[in-house]
Amino acid sequence: MMPRRLPARRLLLLGAITAGLVIGLGAFTFVYARGYSYLTNDPAACANCHIMREHFDAWNKSTHRAVATCNDCHTPHDLVGKYTVKAKNGFWHSFYFTTGNYPDPLRITGGNREVAEASCRFCHAQITSVIDPASPAGRRVAAHVEAARTDEPANCVRCHQYVGHLVR
Repeated sequence: MMPRRLPARRLLLLGAITAGLVIGLGAFTFVYARGYSYLTNDPAACANCHIMREHFDAWNKSTHRAVATCNDCHTPHDLVGKYTVKAKNGFWHSFYFTTGNYPDPLRITGGNREVAEASCRFCHAQITSVIDPASPAGRRVAAHVEAARTDEPANCVRCHQYVGHLVR
């Protein structure tokens, strides 16, 4: 015996109900969790989750507060890269915070560490180009001896990890 097929009208209705539920739930969650705030450059958006409150408070007391927002250090400096990183991080942050499955204290991921490192070098290019042993000028400078000894590029985030927000 052949399985019964649902009439096209029922399939259409089922599809409309499913789409409505997904869109409605997504919209409710986006508004309830203030997801729209993550599209802005406002650092307060990063403190929407209670786990980030300490980082936000520390940033408010840091020297970077006067010159940099969260996005300046934690997203690439091009529009596509910025919103790609924000979308990826937004999805995973909401997933981990909703499930409660995140490390405490928070730790930066490898990809986000690379973004932060690139941001340091972007804003401090005049300095980093001189002290980085991989650059011609850096080979002549005795500063940052450890990096020069290993002939590896200087790593801003490794040595200055607490600059933007002193949370230990």
